[in-house]
Amino acid sequence: MQDRYAVIGNPIEHSKSPLIHAAFARQTGENLTYDKILGDLEQFEREVARFFQQGGRGLNVTLPFKERAWRLANSLSEQAQRAKAVNTLIAMPDGTLRGENTDGIGLIRDLTKNHNRLLSGCRILLLGAGGAARGIIGPLLAQGPERLLLANRTPSKAQDLARQLSGQGPVEWSGLEDLEGQQFDLIINSTAAGINAEIPAVPDGILAPGGWVYDLMYAREPTAFVIWGRSQNAFKSLDGLGMLVEQAAESFSLWRGVRPETAPVIAMLSSA
Repeated sequence: MQDRYAVIGNPIEHSKSPLIHAAFARQTGENLTYDKILGDLEQFEREVARFFQQGGRGLNVTLPFKERAWRLANSLSEQAQRAKAVNTLIAMPDGTLRGENTDGIGLIRDLTKNHNRLLSGCRILLLGAGGAARGIIGPLLAQGPERLLLANRTPSKAQDLARQLSGQGPVEWSGLEDLEGQQFDLIINSTAAGINAEIPAVPDGILAPGGWVYDLMYAREPTAFVIWGRSQNAFKSLDGLGMLVEQAAESFSLWRGVRPETAPVIAMLSSA
């Protein structure tokens, strides 16, 4: 009998996670199925409970449920506890749920391993203050950037998150309108604006010469933020496909105890 896994989110139709985990399963010889679930905004907790009661072994959690998954988990990894956001749920032998956050690991591996981007001494602007941002701030700070500024459309949310995560390192905060006149070596978009083909209202000229742009979202065509990065003459303007595969590999390893190779899966999806 095949072990059952899935990803839950809303929206979810665009998700490539089933393709990724199917490729991992073929590569490693693991016997499993992996589906996608359109999560109900009102019934998320009940849907998760039903999935595991019916024998599910693990869930990936995406927008907009990562903070609710954090509250739902019975135990948490150190990174998930710090982030207060969970993107991976694991069914434990005693029937409880373990919450993990592999987003930060996925982002760092994609930037440093797949694209050879050195983050030490880097001036980083992180747009957004939701569950996606929570999952990556700690790992970004661990790379030793010169500066990490968290900016959000609602400045109070950026301030609250910066205060909550201040124990992980120096995190500055601001509103989007306060970015005028500043420059950054790496601008990361963690907002959900791309769902509607929009971008955060950031001023032109904030990307330093030779700077990079990274959108945590991904799509069949270049995302609106990737297009914006190109318009700002970014050295590289990347979407989150590589991060998606890298964080999925970490989830797969937590579930199955074997780490798949990511490079061939990234190549497969990029060429599709």
